[in-house]
Amino acid sequence: MAMATQMRSARLTTRAAAEAYVGGVCFKLGPPRLIGAELEWLTTTRDGGRPRPADLAAALGPHAPTSVDPDSPAHPLPSGSTVTLEPGGQIELSSRPLASAEELCAALDADSRRLRSLLDRAGIGTSDAAADAGRPAERILPAPRYRAMQQWFDRIGPFGRLMMCNTTATQVSVDAGADAAEVAARWTALYAVGPALLAAFACSPRLRGIPLGDWASQRMRAWFELDRGRTEPPPLTDPIGDYARWALDAPLLCVRGGCGRDSDDWSLPVEVRFSDWLAGDLDSVIGRRPCRADLDYHLTTLFPPVRAAGHLEVRYLDAQPRSRWHVPIAALAALLGDPGTVSEATALAAGTTGRWRDAAECGLRDAELRTAATELLDLAASVSRSFAEELAGAAGRCRRGRTVTEEADR
Repeated sequence: MAMATQMRSARLTTRAAAEAYVGGVCFKLGPPRLIGAELEWLTTTRDGGRPRPADLAAALGPHAPTSVDPDSPAHPLPSGSTVTLEPGGQIELSSRPLASAEELCAALDADSRRLRSLLDRAGIGTSDAAADAGRPAERILPAPRYRAMQQWFDRIGPFGRLMMCNTTATQVSVDAGADAAEVAARWTALYAVGPALLAAFACSPRLRGIPLGDWASQRMRAWFELDRGRTEPPPLTDPIGDYARWALDAPLLCVRGGCGRDSDDWSLPVEVRFSDWLAGDLDSVIGRRPCRADLDYHLTTLFPPVRAAGHLEVRYLDAQPRSRWHVPIAALAALLGDPGTVSEATALAAGTTGRWRDAAECGLRDAELRTAATELLDLAASVSRSFAEELAGAAGRCRRGRTVTEEADR
């Protein structure tokens, strides 16, 4: 432990060393075996307000995250999922990595029932809406990270505060790959299929406080607009090398421990990139050069559609209505199931690759995105062992141009 702490506190001396470090920590190599997911829900009190952190801590008991109870043991729920909270009180369930989508969905089903039971007993309701259409954005967690994020994003517009406080997602994590070639294939596939799957599962047309505009996913609109330097897709040619370069040139959001001011004020008085800090341009502002721990933290403030975090985090899926989150999880598991399917999925999505904003705005109203979504879900259904019927149903829904919400409300 002492050795690991010493390594993380070591100063970064060159850009080349920093890029090599990012490549190593963001893309852990090994045969793809595991899948995980995070589910989020909006929370509400009986009168429609946001629950207080203390009430959430009391409801969750030994499962409460330390963000609302510093003394909590933060025990996982019975099937291994941990509970965390987002700035606006959204509650998040993070699974442990499991060997199949079947095991993953079973574990999340059990733990989500347990979580809702704990909250229900305390009079705290949950909503599976991907965007809050009724309440103004309000941050309830006072952590320095979230305060610094809000200050940074407020300089740009309303989108950051809306994302932080009023949106929820279904996030899926998969192994990066056994070697650089497989990493490149899986990374390319996740980005290629992204716009079509975003359109297929978009279900947040209303978000209170967002500027006027008819979008299928107001949640993803908020993400794309909150700070393009940290949310736009990175280059795709060489995932490991390109991601490292992109990450170092992304805007520096905050510095933990302050900049020689109040230690609880993590905000920055200037707009700079992490690479500027590394090059010494901030010596007079921060008073030191970054260490590996600083770079580790910077990486957590980057939010591209797929983020490299040792594994690959798919972040472009809205939270799903009526507990239908298992369908996009199953779709991604099937499409990444073997190299042949990865290649086929990439080819099917080639015509819509990069059309992120069209997908968020138009969804299945766009004929090309609708076709790509249908073909991808048909492919997933054809190779899935346990979710073939649900995936075929999702493909049929897309073929008819019906959103997941419209289908759930039938």
